[in-house]
Amino acid sequence: MKYRRFTPNELRTLEPEFVRFLALNGIPADEWIRIKTTDDQKVEELIEQFSDAIFERTLQELEYLEFHAPKDIKTFHCQKEKIVLVGLILDGESEFDFTTHNSLEPALQKMHKGEIQLKVYTAEKGYRNGDREAELFRMIENGASISKDGNLYKALALQIDNN
Repeated sequence: MKYRRFTPNELRTLEPEFVRFLALNGIPADEWIRIKTTDDQKVEELIEQFSDAIFERTLQELEYLEFHAPKDIKTFHCQKEKIVLVGLILDGESEFDFTTHNSLEPALQKMHKGEIQLKVYTAEKGYRNGDREAELFRMIENGASISKDGNLYKALALQIDNN
């Protein structure tokens, strides 16, 4: 496998896609039922193929990732040839924790009151061995989450552009 096998729970949430995958591979519902009861190896092969296909498609389409740590937020724009990081870090001592807030608003309010200091930073790099999807997969497996709209990345990038 290139990525990993879906967990039973992940498979349940992707059941409609899995049914379409089976149909595209010429396996109707009655045949799938027979395979499940008679050929464990074939079941594993099909689930692994499906898992890899879904991961591959998702990773190819992926554009933004985020990683939230208590004192740091990292947002990533996953371009074709490189990945661009725009981060926000708490500067100095503070009890503020980015993992307990769903938006930047509380941090910005505290910053405007002078209660915390924030720094925006950026970096970029090419993908290891040129394998974009494998690197993005590792990031997700290590705690990064997919951002569908990239709004946090765009907001932080705008802060850099304005400075």
